[in-house]
Amino acid sequence: MKAHVSSILLGVRDLDRAKQFYTEGLGWKIENDYGVSVFFESDGASPVGFYSREGLAGQVGTDPEGSGFSGLVLTYVVRSEARVEEIMAEAHKAGATILKPAGALPWGGYGGTFADPEGYVWSLGYSDSGPDQPYAE
Repeated sequence: MKAHVSSILLGVRDLDRAKQFYTEGLGWKIENDYGVSVFFESDGASPVGFYSREGLAGQVGTDPEGSGFSGLVLTYVVRSEARVEEIMAEAHKAGATILKPAGALPWGGYGGTFADPEGYVWSLGYSDSGPDQPYAE
């Protein structure tokens, strides 16, 4: 696994307030607004997006409240389901806690989720629907 973050997703309690803060307050421009999530123009860097806190916690297999979920998920997008499986195995072997085993995702992709020993959540994913994926490798 490379030292690369494909995108940064922030679980927020109030999506409208977050959009207002970053667009009106900081001048970020929205690239895609899907209603349940928002992604900003990244200018070549790792994209930053928001997702409802409850929805994002459910997607990665953790509780949205308490110390189990900080509201931050680091995503790592790869080019095959097999690579998702390989990285999940590598992470487990290295001491990660598997939060959600690799498998089909509700939105049509394939992925899995693990927490590193400090509790930071990594979401691995693959999708063949779009050539413009933010591939890490």
